[in-house]
Amino acid sequence: MAERYIVGEESRPCLPRHVKLRHDKTRDAWILLAPERVLVPDETAIEIVRSCDGVKTIAVIVDDLAERYAADREVIGTDVKAMLQDLADKGFLINGAD
Repeated sequence: MAERYIVGEESRPCLPRHVKLRHDKTRDAWILLAPERVLVPDETAIEIVRSCDGVKTIAVIVDDLAERYAADREVIGTDVKAMLQDLADKGFLINGAD
């Protein structure tokens, strides 16, 4: 069994090779597509997932979002880490630094 990926400020998350971010014309929505699984994240989640390139740390992603939306960094950080941890736990996200 693989070790659980714990999302933290210095994590550099990215999609694993078997997961694709695609626009589904039928649903007219962005989806995360994995073998035998489909996830339909909301617009905010899609924006965050697009930032997960395996290079940027979560701290950088949160800073960018806090600045862009003039929002409290701590609140955004908590929400972003929770969402990314959920994706990691479901196998839709890995640490790009590994």
